[in-house]
Amino acid sequence: MSATSATTLSNLAHWNERVDLAAAFRWTARLNMHEAVANHFSLAVNDDGSQFLINPNQMHFSRIKASDLLQLNANDPDTMARQDAPDETAWGLHGAIHRLCPHARCVMHVHSIYATVLASLADSTLPPIDQNSAMFFRRHVVDEEYGGLAFENEGKRCAGLLTDPKVKVMIMGNHGILVIGDTVADTFNRLYYFERAAETYIRALQTGQELRVLSDEIAEKTAQELEDYPNQSERHLSELKAILDSEIDPYAN
Repeated sequence: MSATSATTLSNLAHWNERVDLAAAFRWTARLNMHEAVANHFSLAVNDDGSQFLINPNQMHFSRIKASDLLQLNANDPDTMARQDAPDETAWGLHGAIHRLCPHARCVMHVHSIYATVLASLADSTLPPIDQNSAMFFRRHVVDEEYGGLAFENEGKRCAGLLTDPKVKVMIMGNHGILVIGDTVADTFNRLYYFERAAETYIRALQTGQELRVLSDEIAEKTAQELEDYPNQSERHLSELKAILDSEIDPYAN
């Protein structure tokens, strides 16, 4: 089999997952939650999480199609020598997480505006001031030790903050946001709601008024209710794909 044929077959594998991930890229761009060509989404496609899909090097989110996605092996030391090698920070961060945190099936990292504003505050925790922010009560961690671009060592350090399966969001101090989940739908939905919650919090701070913070008991109850709410994330992504399909968007090619 030629190298071209092998690449074509590889790009046809895990097609439904590719389509979901491509839709998430397209919609993230529409929401202006991406940063030029610098952010990355990845999705594990085998049982131990070592094989994963990720966006190609420096392609804009609004142009990424299902067939464009790279399939990488987190344990392959020669990945960056590939002709189609990913961005080095994508490999450093996402490769480390898929290698060291198998429960993190899907990983989405962006520098969205309000999450990054939150990550720039001396106290970057998100208090439960409304239903959306309550979703993340005791389910996020703040990285307090930003060490520069997410090359391999920085990626390993970040992965070490995600060992608690209850933690689904890492607020990357002085950097941005990283969200993990079980599927593309689950993770994108969480990314969307975190940005909404961060915006509400930042805008509430701007009023200068005292915040109405939920009790720990009600915040935890709300977070659990939202976690148990049936099919919400799946329906969210399904509706977004329906909109893209109605516009004959080529994301699923």
